[in-house]
Amino acid sequence: MSVLMEFSMFPLEGTGSKSADVARIVQMIHESGYSYKLTPMSTVVETPTMPEALKLIENAYALLEASGRVYACLKFDIRPNREDGMHQKIESVQNKLDALITI
Repeated sequence: MSVLMEFSMFPLEGTGSKSADVARIVQMIHESGYSYKLTPMSTVVETPTMPEALKLIENAYALLEASGRVYACLKFDIRPNREDGMHQKIESVQNKLDALITI
């Protein structure tokens, strides 16, 4: 099974950059051992099960809970017959691009 989760989470309190808060969440994800990719607007993580994905969200929120109001946006792609979906989806698009782009 593959659960691809794309999410953004940061505190709404305070002003200025939220990068230090995002960095703490990314560090937690890195230490979890799951595959992930940081993008300019979100982080994508792949877990084998939905409970594992939701636990990461709980852990991320726990890092920010003391800051007051927290914003979070989540998207899921859950597929029971797939592993390594993060890379498979990108390779699939790249293969189609290779077929379209000829020199």
